[in-house]
Amino acid sequence: MAVAHSLGFSRIGRDRELKKAREAFCLGELDEAGLRAVGRDLRKAQWALQKGAGIELLPAGDFAWHDQVLTHSLMFGVIPEHVRPADGKATLQTLFDVARAVSERGQWFDTPCLAPEFSVDQQFQLGWEQLFEEVQEAQELGHSVKPVVIGPLTYLWLGKTQGADFDKLDLLDRLLPLYGQIFQRLADLGVEWVQIDEPILVLDLPQAWKNAFERAYNLIQRDPLKKLLATYFGGLEENLGLAANLPVDGLHFDLVHAPQQFPTILDRVPGYKVLSLGVVNGRDSAHFDLENALATVQHAHERLGDRLWLAPSCPLLHERVDPGENALALAAQTCSQVTTLAQAVNQPHAPNVQATRAVA
Repeated sequence: MAVAHSLGFSRIGRDRELKKAREAFCLGELDEAGLRAVGRDLRKAQWALQKGAGIELLPAGDFAWHDQVLTHSLMFGVIPEHVRPADGKATLQTLFDVARAVSERGQWFDTPCLAPEFSVDQQFQLGWEQLFEEVQEAQELGHSVKPVVIGPLTYLWLGKTQGADFDKLDLLDRLLPLYGQIFQRLADLGVEWVQIDEPILVLDLPQAWKNAFERAYNLIQRDPLKKLLATYFGGLEENLGLAANLPVDGLHFDLVHAPQQFPTILDRVPGYKVLSLGVVNGRDSAHFDLENALATVQHAHERLGDRLWLAPSCPLLHERVDPGENALALAAQTCSQVTTLAQAVNQPHAPNVQATRAVA
């Protein structure tokens, strides 16, 4: 059975509730409890929309008060000294203090983010509970979830060095143990799969970073949970062999942006791995070509069988939204398109699938 899943969902709200709540909090018009309540309501609605669209494995940890890179910085204890709480315990106020204090603005590809600031003696410690809280929220609502984390190499790549010049890869061995702690805690919550986002694999990486991928994931494979390595915003190009052979349980490939690599990825992915195909454009679902997508998915299912997963090409945080359009409605539409394709291979003789084929 092909599994329909989501890499991440729009979080702004139907009426930009998140933006409004953040602004009210920063102006002192809403306290932390009120802001957290808004977040819970948004996540509940977003999970319900995805599940209603037919998504079987929902993301958790894709919600961010500011951006997902800053969320990870708090989780890893990467907080500028002058805004670090005396007791070391970060709050939502800490998060917004960091957002104001961080001088470097980076790019999560085409989306602005707050770049982590690393020092040569940088230490990492697990200290922000948001990921685990969201997993428990989803489970209490009866959802099957796949937590999402930014991978260690992508997180370091996005960071900026402060003070003395040094190689960011020198920090990798200090950072990796935190991933083991995260995965163990998620396993204790009953999680089966975790999604590790490493989109820098679509870039032309220096050889030292390619070597670091192999070293890091040979260590990560010893940690609990099944791991889905997610790449997106481009093809794997020269990194296809590297990504396909990393010791993880699944690989997500952005088929929308690199359709020419489809035959090669089918041939190169090992027989024990799940292959997740990003078959619907996560940035522009309006131009979805159902007929071509069906042909591709059917071919993949013939080769992979139950090892085939289907998803949007990327997290649904980047959908192009014209004035007057609803970001959540567009994201839900994208999920429905993924589900339609999954149903077409899982239940090829169902009436609704036959109707879909006729339309195509």
